[in-house]
Amino acid sequence: MRHSRALLPAFAVTTLFLAAACSSPAPAAAGQPATGQDRQVLATADAAAGPDHSLTVAAAPAAPAATATATARPGGSAPRAHKTSLTVSSYDSRTRRAVIADKPRGKDKSPGSPAPSSGSSAAPHRTAVGDVIASAPAPGAPRGLLAKVTEVVGETAGGTEVQTEPATLNALLGDGTAKGDVPVDPSSFDVDKLLPDVKVSWSKTGDVHAGPKGATVPLGSLRLDVSAEVPTAEDAPVSAGASVHGFVQVAPQVDFAYGGTGTAAPPGSAYLGVSGDWTSGWAVRGQAAAATGTTPLRIPFAKLHADPVLQVGPVPVVVNLDLTCYFQISADGRVTVDVEQSLKGDFKAGGTFGPARGWTPVSSSDMTSTPVRASVTTAGNVKTALGAEATVGLYGAVGVTADLAPYLRGEAAGTLTAASDGSTPKAAGTWAVFGGVDLSGTLRLQLSIFGTPVVQRSVPLGALHREWKLAGGSLSS
Repeated sequence: MRHSRALLPAFAVTTLFLAAACSSPAPAAAGQPATGQDRQVLATADAAAGPDHSLTVAAAPAAPAATATATARPGGSAPRAHKTSLTVSSYDSRTRRAVIADKPRGKDKSPGSPAPSSGSSAAPHRTAVGDVIASAPAPGAPRGLLAKVTEVVGETAGGTEVQTEPATLNALLGDGTAKGDVPVDPSSFDVDKLLPDVKVSWSKTGDVHAGPKGATVPLGSLRLDVSAEVPTAEDAPVSAGASVHGFVQVAPQVDFAYGGTGTAAPPGSAYLGVSGDWTSGWAVRGQAAAATGTTPLRIPFAKLHADPVLQVGPVPVVVNLDLTCYFQISADGRVTVDVEQSLKGDFKAGGTFGPARGWTPVSSSDMTSTPVRASVTTAGNVKTALGAEATVGLYGAVGVTADLAPYLRGEAAGTLTAASDGSTPKAAGTWAVFGGVDLSGTLRLQLSIFGTPVVQRSVPLGALHREWKLAGGSLSS
């Protein structure tokens, strides 16, 4: 986790004030107005120090009760967001009506106690038209809520019912600046297994879970192991049955940045993305064939979802992260392979905003692989990938979709000669196995939730493609 830098280091501010104190005349006596020289020195010091609008970015407390709701009233006496005791007790996404309530105050207030003043944090009817509310996941809003109050409908048993409309982050963050990378707790993912033979492992501080075969999953990582049979060519012998066995291990983190210019203007900069460390290993055996001709066969084996909450200053920013893990086969049904590789590296995908260029894509991946075993017999082609499609958004609005697909590709070229006497056919030629990685995706128009101009169309991330040779040799039989 990184904190935003203050606009002027504390040491420099202290030095400036000490210098001002040494060079300025003695302060005026009590009750006497400051001289012009006094005012000039103080004004110079204040201007040099400047206001500090940096906001820290950190993972929100795990306990829901510890995650404060934030509100702002643009145009009011305190336009910047602040923590509040208000909570969203219910929300209807169809009508956009919410019920806002105060958190319980405990037993320190007796029935005979006087009503709190209008400035107290416990004052009733605190929700007003124009308020912008940011809430962690709440009843009816499982992906968080960022909304502006357009009408106070009335009081209910659960709190104040209000009509809302979508809001943007700049209404809360204003002229603040924030930047941080926050790891996603691997135990917070909801995992939907799509194939029967999928095993899930993860580790976190104080509760380490071992993966299959006794391997320990690194701290902060999530691991999924899968085994599955894949289609073979129609005329392939039984002995050529194809299968995929492997694992994906990922330590995802959410990347967030905001550089504000005020509540009524688009931010000067913004960034939203997902990144992390990646490890995978898989083996492909047999004579695989794509089931739909030249179109690769993609088989999802697990879907994962998490809603990590970033605490950006006083504001809970809810990030929605979805991962779909899959393996993909593209083959001509003629080549028989027995290949295995391990791969390790990192990746980053997201979108960045600047006033001059608007939203632009960011994508990078640095991965290396090691062949554990590689052999290809007979002529043909096969390509397999064990990857993940990630979608990251804010408060239920999709912002970035990225598809990371490390792959293994085998090809063989040559001739296969069958003898008329029924002896074993003879093969001659060359074969090679390649490792690689593809990273693609899109930016979505919903990134305007930052308060930036709306993206009129989805913007491709741009295809990132790298490939390297793992092994090769001659066909012989």
